[in-house]
Amino acid sequence: MTIEILTITTPFALNISVNCYLVKIGNDYILIDTGMPNQRSTIETKLRNAGCHSGNLKLIILTHGDIDHCGNAAYFRQKFGTKIAMHHADLGMVERGDMFWNRRKPNIFIKIIFSLLFGLDRSDRFKPDLYLKDGDKLAKYGLDAQVLDLLGHSKGSIGVLLADQNLFCGDLLGNTDQPKLWSIIDDPLAASASVKKLKSLGINTVYPGHGKPFLMEQFNHNN
Repeated sequence: MTIEILTITTPFALNISVNCYLVKIGNDYILIDTGMPNQRSTIETKLRNAGCHSGNLKLIILTHGDIDHCGNAAYFRQKFGTKIAMHHADLGMVERGDMFWNRRKPNIFIKIIFSLLFGLDRSDRFKPDLYLKDGDKLAKYGLDAQVLDLLGHSKGSIGVLLADQNLFCGDLLGNTDQPKLWSIIDDPLAASASVKKLKSLGINTVYPGHGKPFLMEQFNHNN
């Protein structure tokens, strides 16, 4: 198994990158998160250059429903003939294009601005093919891994824990300057519980939604 990191920049001069992860198992692939729609052609080119094509992309896993992670899911599902899997609790975010669905509601001004900048266009909205929950195994798709609920960033945030104890953590943790809790947290108590959960699992390398991979012990040391 190999992991290729596809790092894409977000729009509007935010100077924030987002990671997609292409996991190769034999001749097949699993894509974890899909990036922003404005970087679609760049990501698709990277997928094809890596050897990913229609028929061998077995699954798209979304760690949560924000546009920078799900923005190309519907397009890639159609293009590569695959399925989309995510947690049911973020369903309205991808069906309605509303990043605040099932989250704490901001003031109306912030909601309008963020909805304009980061709302999922109608053509990119979708209904997942599969719903994932804590403890689900992914062996059916060739990946020796299990799903972890990692609530805090959203109610439907999940991680993917590989058999070698390496983890794709979505936006629970980030590493843009140092490993830490990601800056956008919807439920601090849930996030704290998720971090406590990870600390008990003996995680090795963490692959975050934003920033470079890091050792879990680095995060533990600083937090």
